Amino acid sequence: MSFLILVRHGQSVWNLEKRFTGWVDVDLTVQGKAEAEKAGVLIKERNIEIDFYYSSLQLRANNTLKIIQKTLNDEKDFIRTWQLNERHYGALTGLNKIEMIKIIGEDKIHKFRRSWDIKPEALSKESPFHPLNIETYKDIPKEAIPDTESLKDTYERVVKFFQEEIKAKLMANNILISAHGNSIRALCKNLFNLDNEQISKLEIPTGNPMLIELNSDTEIKKCEYLDKDRAKDLVAF
Repeated sequence: MSFLILVRHGQSVWNLEKRFTGWVDVDLTVQGKAEAEKAGVLIKERNIEIDFYYSSLQLRANNTLKIIQKTLNDEKDFIRTWQLNERHYGALTGLNKIEMIKIIGEDKIHKFRRSWDIKPEALSKESPFHPLNIETYKDIPKEAIPDTESLKDTYERVVKFFQEEIKAKLMANNILISAHGNSIRALCKNLFNLDNEQISKLEIPTGNPMLIELNSDTEIKKCEYLDKDRAKDLVAF
């Protein structure tokens, strides 16, 4: 038996401001830090020793993980990888979600946010919000950096990394991944064999650890959110 714990970062500054964030590297709010600390407490209460930690390259996920590790009194190094980054929101990056609903309509925004393979227009490479212009991503090959992404695009990079770098370790290790709403949605689609309609309805709450129990064949036995008061419906699995 082993455990996989998926944690969406705590509330970020742009979550609070209701802005499309994507690959822009913003930090946690005070509430986000408190959510991360509570996540650590909830994991500690289960007495699960984590063997490997993974995070995206992004500050909000990294700092969530650092707070969790501090709460667990665990100083292991963690693996940072761009493949676990949030979905790139293209030309929507930095814009206010409420204002954009007023401008282009709720239906269109919903399609951009929740559809499987529809992506926003590409973000200009001249934008300060483009990953090419953000120091965090200076070591990523330029050809790997997107201008925009659909959930399908996000799924392909996240799941490829998971299958190549993480899945085999789950046969004998407990693993925690600190990532983002859409990178975790992508993993859930793969892990729980969700169809495109189910994944469009799946919400991932900030700072609430999703605990997945696996058997020796890495088949899922049980899945639950540890913060029951903030648990979201895990669709049909």
